[in-house]
Amino acid sequence: MEWATNNLTQTLLVLGFAMLAIEIVVLGFSTFVLFFVGLAAVLTGVLLFLGLIPDSVLSAALTISIISTLAAILLWKPLKKLQNKVDKTKAKGDLVGHSFVLTEVVSPVINPKYRYSGIDWKLISTETLAIGTKVEVTEADVGVFYIRATT
Repeated sequence: MEWATNNLTQTLLVLGFAMLAIEIVVLGFSTFVLFFVGLAAVLTGVLLFLGLIPDSVLSAALTISIISTLAAILLWKPLKKLQNKVDKTKAKGDLVGHSFVLTEVVSPVINPKYRYSGIDWKLISTETLAIGTKVEVTEADVGVFYIRATT
């Protein structure tokens, strides 16, 4: 502990960067607490290095708390807004694009099962497809293949 207080500037910089790395890399920027405290620790370390605040644990703790509070007040809404942007496009799984030949008729009202990878998939098509038609999966949901004829 004595080493950390004797090397307060370096300790704060290392802890601050570690908190920022954990927040961004491990937590995926899902909580902002470590981000604000880590940012404040880095800035406090810089202020200590420049000699703008006294080299004591009490002044460092006070500075970290003030900077964390100010950062939270100023950055909360922009960061929350950034976090709320959600990409609603469906992910293309490895099942999409799978091709096979129909052994039963498929139509908008007839939805037979197709066994693939140990699972019985319900086949759904917007058009009537005859037995022997080569089809491919265009979309896959839980237990459902959406298919279309291929050429």
